[in-house]
Amino acid sequence: QVQLVESGGGLVQAGGSLTLSCAASGLPFSGYAMAWFRQVPGKEREFVAVIWSEGFTHSGASVEGRLTISRDNAKNTVNLQMNSLKPEDTAVYYCASRRQRGSRGSYYLAFQYDYWGQGTQVTVSS
Repeated sequence: QVQLVESGGGLVQAGGSLTLSCAASGLPFSGYAMAWFRQVPGKEREFVAVIWSEGFTHSGASVEGRLTISRDNAKNTVNLQMNSLKPEDTAVYYCASRRQRGSRGSYYLAFQYDYWGQGTQVTVSS
């Protein structure tokens, strides 16, 4: 049974920082890419960042330069450090995972991911 559990969400003022964590279990962690998506009610799920086991990363245009995604393959965890937060960053943030085999060109597409966490709320006040 695969389980992804997010933590670290909360309320932060604009310009502040926040670090989210995701603990994965039930899958061969090193063989899966780990990603973060976010979603606002009524809107499409948006890609935030992804990291492969080798350490390569990509991030969405809306957050480029304001975040650092990292992973610890020994502990089966992935973190997302966000800086210079804006009210527009307010959303539910989801941890997701997909097998690394195959093309990596579609990393930004939510349907490419096999497993999802329950999400953690991030609220940025102005």
